[in-house]
Amino acid sequence: MPDEEIRTMNRPPVVRTAPDQHLPAPAQAVPTWLGPVLIVGIVLAALNLRPAITSLGALFEETRTGLGMSGTVAGLITSVPALCFAVFGVTAPRLSRRFGPAAVVCAGMAAVATGLLIRPFAGGAVGFLAASALSLAGIALTNVLLPVIVKRYFPDKVGTMTGLYSMSLAAGTSLAAAATVPLTDALGGSWRTGLLIWAVLALLAVLPWLPVARASRRADRAGAAAGPVGSGAGPRVVRSRTAWALACYFGLQATGAYITMGWLPQIFRDAGVSASTAGVLLAVTMVMGVPLAFVIPGLAARMKNQGAIAVTLGVFGLTGYLGLYFAPAAGAWAWALLLGISNCAFPLVITLIGLRAKSPAGVVKLSAFAQSTGYLISIPGPLLIGALYQHSGGWDLPLALMAGLLVPQIALGILAGRDRTIEDECGMGD
Repeated sequence: MPDEEIRTMNRPPVVRTAPDQHLPAPAQAVPTWLGPVLIVGIVLAALNLRPAITSLGALFEETRTGLGMSGTVAGLITSVPALCFAVFGVTAPRLSRRFGPAAVVCAGMAAVATGLLIRPFAGGAVGFLAASALSLAGIALTNVLLPVIVKRYFPDKVGTMTGLYSMSLAAGTSLAAAATVPLTDALGGSWRTGLLIWAVLALLAVLPWLPVARASRRADRAGAAAGPVGSGAGPRVVRSRTAWALACYFGLQATGAYITMGWLPQIFRDAGVSASTAGVLLAVTMVMGVPLAFVIPGLAARMKNQGAIAVTLGVFGLTGYLGLYFAPAAGAWAWALLLGISNCAFPLVITLIGLRAKSPAGVVKLSAFAQSTGYLISIPGPLLIGALYQHSGGWDLPLALMAGLLVPQIALGILAGRDRTIEDECGMGD
């Protein structure tokens, strides 16, 4: 990467101000090493956004037995991730204004590593749940602030950088799901060891963020000393129809993703597919997110209106669910592939968060609002599907609901994909 491009990426963001405000004087020169280190930090942070969840999923039965969890407590643990993402994600804007987004991401990665180090040594369900919540709190903050980091330091490469970290997130998710059990067996078979190994990856993610946070804070102090720049609070996102469309779209796509991860293997097994093949089919669904998570953000960033992408992904999902309804075993590989493509609505909505706000302050508020609200919306979905499955004794009714949820998701994607910003909708203009 040329030095000039790195210097350009590392300039503090240019924030448009009203006529009676003053632009800040140039901040102190930012070291040229910051750009490459920041890219490494983004990739490592994204790799750690899901292993805390998917590694536990792979060893959940062993963990539940080892800690003597009741069915109620086990059910609570499965619903904790979305709840933590919603609750702790709300705090990200205030923490970002107080300490800077890079420092908060650094602290978030430290929280992830600490929680993953502690929870394998928990003697009971309460301690295990508390340690898991610590890791999930760090993930929640990083979830919200990575789009802000991208918007701030790579304003002309939002699609490319969002694709890079979305691809890394998908890779981390798939890696933990696929490798946890084999690694556990290779290291002696203890579920505690199998969960502990992912703390190593989290500790590695802390390292690049230490110098990035220090350099970012130094630049922020220099910019603040240069003169007033107006309020950093950003727009009131609750007034924006686009923000609400993004939040609801985020919630519905997260609902679909959690339902797929939680119930797809059971759907295939009930149709007569073997347990091992059902696991491979889920892996196929998840792996589809790795290449597409890089392609979709770049494509979306080059388009003025991203509604067509939302429609396309929704149609793939509808086709996959209809296939599961009519011929679950006969076309199993095709349906797994189609649902994997449909689940790539996640990198699309993350890209839209960066495109639908003009300033870093707007991005952090939009990201927090869309993700926190969206994760709250997603909580009932898997529970409802489970209840319908138990009540009806089959998958016809749950699959009809899963397909039906894609209709409003498509409509919301069209609304969120329109070429407008939340600042314009909130009357802030430039």
